[in-house]
Amino acid sequence: MSRLLRYRPDTYTIALFATVALASVLPARGDAARVVGWVTDAAIALLFFLHGARLSREAVLAGATHWRLHLVILGSTFVLFPALGLAAGGVLPGLIGEPLYLGMLFVCVLPSTVQSSIAFTSIAGGNVPAAVCAATLSNLIGIFLTPLMVAVLMRLPGTVSLDAVWKIVFQLFVPFVAGQLARGWIGGWVERHRKLVGFTDRSTIILVVYAAFGEAVVEGIWHQLPPTHLALLVVLNAVLLAVVLAATTFGSRALGFGRADEIAIVFCGSKKSLASGVPIAKVLFAGPLVGMTVLPLMIFHQIQLMVCAELARRYARGAPKAEALGPAAPQGR
Repeated sequence: MSRLLRYRPDTYTIALFATVALASVLPARGDAARVVGWVTDAAIALLFFLHGARLSREAVLAGATHWRLHLVILGSTFVLFPALGLAAGGVLPGLIGEPLYLGMLFVCVLPSTVQSSIAFTSIAGGNVPAAVCAATLSNLIGIFLTPLMVAVLMRLPGTVSLDAVWKIVFQLFVPFVAGQLARGWIGGWVERHRKLVGFTDRSTIILVVYAAFGEAVVEGIWHQLPPTHLALLVVLNAVLLAVVLAATTFGSRALGFGRADEIAIVFCGSKKSLASGVPIAKVLFAGPLVGMTVLPLMIFHQIQLMVCAELARRYARGAPKAEALGPAAPQGR
């Protein structure tokens, strides 16, 4: 019972599901929906601008030379995950329905997280500079690769066009680059106001979730989602995470990586980014498909936080005293 209590959702997760409940009862309609859409687009651009402004180039360069580790993490993120999603394509649509299966496939093609990957790697005593570089590289590549993989793997007519790709570039990548260029002027302010930046980050995601689910509710999402499908979705997301965690753990050992690098590979290679995924879904999809796409991601996000928090504690408890004092240096090149 005490272990169950330890896994209570955090306030952010509660806020996300409360937002879904609010959108289910009071979705934005008509002119209000259009205003929410404009505000959401502006908030997404601001979110990626701040991501660019707070990214330390020095931290990225410190781990950038560890190319074998980065290839393994990228392989897990953009090869292993999609392969597992495609392999399940013959079974899952019949279990949870085609829309939710496509949502899970969308989870599989997303980039890794940045903040939680680095935080868990640090707690566990892993290679933090390499984790910073790998998670950042994953997100930059994901801005371009995720829409292309959606177009190829999901094969949904009208979801991904050249216009959608350009919208990704202008709404996500251009603000990110602008933030990087502005870092010399505002980087110090961003560092001093991390809580405000974090609040902007989370508020943007909540706003996008409200807009996505509000539109989906208007189109009748809850009439299309039986409770059994929702329960199965939780189980399937847990199984997906367990398979990838096992593959990254034993795969990194088989490839001869040291303990610190194994930790970075496990935590960076098993995550999927809610912060990048929700805005990308908002750009790529329309109507009720946005809500169906975001729902599996929200569930996977919560499961990965709970499981990886416990895994990081286990790594930390098993660390040699010298490693437990702080992040380990790069090794196992």
